Amino acid sequence: MARDIHRKDLPRASSSLPPYFSIDPDAALADLDAPTSTAGFAEIAAACAQGRADLASRGMNEEGRKELRLFSTWEITRYLIPVAQAHFRRVLKANPDLPQGRSETEGGAKWFTLDEVLRLRAHFGSQGSKAKEYIPYRPDGLPAKMVAVANFKGGVGKTSTAAHLAMSAALDGYKVLVIDLDSQGSMTSIFGGRVEDEWQTAFPLLARHYGEHLRMENQRRLDRGDAPQPLDEALDAAMEMTARDVIQDTHWPNIDLIGAQLNLYWAEFQIPVWRMAARSWKLWDALTERLEADGVLDQYDVIFIDTPPALGYLTINGLSAADILLVPMGASFLEFDSTGRFFDMLHSTFASIEEGENLAARALGRPGLSFEWDAVRTVITRYDSAQQGELAALMQAYMGRVLSPHKQDYTALIGQAGEQVSGIYEADYRDFNRETYARGRETFDETYAAFKKLLIGVWRREALQDAQDQRAAG
Repeated sequence: MARDIHRKDLPRASSSLPPYFSIDPDAALADLDAPTSTAGFAEIAAACAQGRADLASRGMNEEGRKELRLFSTWEITRYLIPVAQAHFRRVLKANPDLPQGRSETEGGAKWFTLDEVLRLRAHFGSQGSKAKEYIPYRPDGLPAKMVAVANFKGGVGKTSTAAHLAMSAALDGYKVLVIDLDSQGSMTSIFGGRVEDEWQTAFPLLARHYGEHLRMENQRRLDRGDAPQPLDEALDAAMEMTARDVIQDTHWPNIDLIGAQLNLYWAEFQIPVWRMAARSWKLWDALTERLEADGVLDQYDVIFIDTPPALGYLTINGLSAADILLVPMGASFLEFDSTGRFFDMLHSTFASIEEGENLAARALGRPGLSFEWDAVRTVITRYDSAQQGELAALMQAYMGRVLSPHKQDYTALIGQAGEQVSGIYEADYRDFNRETYARGRETFDETYAAFKKLLIGVWRREALQDAQDQRAAG
C-alpha cells in the first residue's frame, strides 16, 4: 500500500541540500560569458603562454637560463660520493688542486657545483678504496642503453618519472641524453630547453632516414630505367643535418637534450605520407639508425625517451629504439585497465609490423623481423599506501615480475618541486622541512635503485654474452 506523502516529508530548501539544486536560470545566464570562436582558442593559448613563461622563469639566472643549484658537503657525502664527511675534508685538504667548494658564511658549510662533484667522484674513483662504488657500472665497448617511458594514458607521471630517472642517473655519474618526442614539450621545459620549430627536434633525424632510403630507392629506379622520386626542400635540408645539430646542452653538465615543441606533432601526419610513398621504408628503425650512424650511442651511457601519451608514429619510433621499456601507472582500476589495453595495443601494433615484414622476408628468403626488449617494467607512481595498498597488491599478483615491487610515493616535495617547473633533485633541501625533503627524495632514490638494478643486469647479461661470443669466435 502506497504511503501518503505529506508536506512535512518533502525536502526543504536549506544549506544542507546539494549545490546542484535550485539553480536559478536567470542567475546562470548572468554568469555565462559569450560563445567562444576559433579565435578564442588563440586568446586562451596566449594567456597560457604568458603564464607558462612566468612560471618557467622561476629559478632562472640573470641571462634567462636555468641554473643548477649547488650541493653541500653533507649532501655529497650522503647521496653522491660514499665517504665520511671527515675523510672527504681530509682528501680536499691533502689535494689543493681539487675543487675546494665555497662557503656562504664565515666557517660555514662548503658548497660545490655538479661539475665539481663529478671531478671529485673521478678522483675518488681512481685514488679511493676499490671496495666502494665511486663510478657506476658501465661495461666497456657496449653502446648506450635506450630507455623509453611510455603509456597512452595521461597524468600517470610519465614525464616526471623519465626526468627524475635522468637526473638520478646524472647524479650517479652517468652521461645522459634525454629525447623529448612529446609535442607538448613538458620534458623540454623541465630541462630549460629552447626549441623554436620542428627543425630543432627529432624530426630532421626521421626525415633524413627517409631521405636516405628514398635516395637508395631512386638509384634502383634509375638502374631499372625508371624516373626517380624527387626530394622536396624539407628532405634536402634534413639530409644535411645530424643528431649533433639538434642536441642541446642543459643546465646539468652531464645531461643533454633533444627537445620538442608543438610543431613536432606535424610528424604524425608527415610520416604516413612518406610511408605511403615508399612502402619499403622501415619507419620504426629511423630513430635508432640515425642515432647509431651519428655516433650518439657511443657518446652517452643512458638515453631516456619521453613518448607522447598516444601510440602514434613518434611513440612507435621511441618504443622500437628502446632496450628497456618503463610504463608508469597509478594504483587505480581505470589506470590498471588502461595500461592493460596499452600492452594489448603494443602487441597488436608490433605483431602487425612483424607479420607484414616477415611475409615479404619469407618470399625473398631473407631473415625475418622480431622486436625484442631487454626488459619491460611497469611502475606505480603517485602512490598512497593508506588508500591504494589493497589494489596495488592485487595488481602485483596479476602482473608479477612485470610490475616493479617499488611504488613511487607522492609527497609534498614532489608537489612543491612541480610548482617550480623543476625536479626534486633540483630543489635546495634548505627550502623544505628536512623530513619532507628526505621522504620526497627517498621514494625517487628507490625508484632509481630499482631501475639501476635493471640497467646493470641488462648490461651484465650483454657483456657476458659478448665475451662468450668472442671466445666462440676465437
